[in-house]
Amino acid sequence: MTSAKRPTSAFVLAAGKGERMRPLTNMIPKPLVRLGGRPLIDHVLDRLAAARILKAVVNVHYLADELEEHLSHRAAPKIVISDERKQLLDTGGGALNALPKLGPEPFVIHNSDSVWIEGLGSNLDRLLETWDEKTMDSLMLVAPLAASIGYDGLGDFQMDPVGRLTRQAGSRMVPFVFAGVSIAHPRLFDGAPQGPFSLNALWNHAIEKGRLYGLRLEGIWMHVGTPQALAEAEAALTQPLTTSSD
Repeated sequence: MTSAKRPTSAFVLAAGKGERMRPLTNMIPKPLVRLGGRPLIDHVLDRLAAARILKAVVNVHYLADELEEHLSHRAAPKIVISDERKQLLDTGGGALNALPKLGPEPFVIHNSDSVWIEGLGSNLDRLLETWDEKTMDSLMLVAPLAASIGYDGLGDFQMDPVGRLTRQAGSRMVPFVFAGVSIAHPRLFDGAPQGPFSLNALWNHAIEKGRLYGLRLEGIWMHVGTPQALAEAEAALTQPLTTSSD
C-alpha cells in the first residue's frame, strides 16, 4: 500500500496554551520549551525537513509573537503561519483553518510535543512511504504502550492485520497510542464544522468508513506534555531505552 505521490507539506500544531506544562509555559509558549538543549518545535521541524517536507504551516495563538520570532530564523522547511490569535480553534478547527495554506494534496499533521528516539530507520519516512490515498483518509503513527514515555492512559487504538484502526472502548486496555503524527487527505475535512473542534471527530468518521489506518512506530515515543514527562524524556535521550515489545 503506497501512493505514487509522497506528501511534501505539513501542519504543525503549536497554538495551545500548554496548561499542563506550567510553570515552564508561564513566560514561553510550549513549543519553545527545551528538550535536549533544543526547543520542542525544532525537534519536529528538523525531522520534517529530514523527511523532505518542503513547507510547514504552523498555527499560533498563545504567546504567538515569541513563537513567530523563533520560527523566522528557520530556513527549512519553509514556514507559513496560520494565525489563531483571535480564537483558538482546537486540533480539527486549526487544521481546517490552515487548509487554504496547505493546498489540495495530502499533508502531515504533527503535534509540537511529540518526539521519539528512532528505531531502525526513519519512522516519518516509513509513514510517508506507506501512505495510500486510495484506501486511506488518514494514516496515523501509533506507538506500543510498552515503548512510550509520558503517557499513562489505557491506549487509543486496536489495529487489524492490514492496519485499520478501531477505538479503545470502556476500561479495557488496547495496544497502541496515537504518537502525535498523521497524514490526512483534505477529504477528511468534508462536512467538518466551522470554529473549534477536535480531530477526533473526523477520525471517528474515518473509522466508520474503514479508512483510518495506523503504522507502528519503531523506537521509543515520548509525549512531552508535563514537566515530569519532560524530565523523563531528557533521561531517555541521555540513556536511550530499549524495548522488547512485539
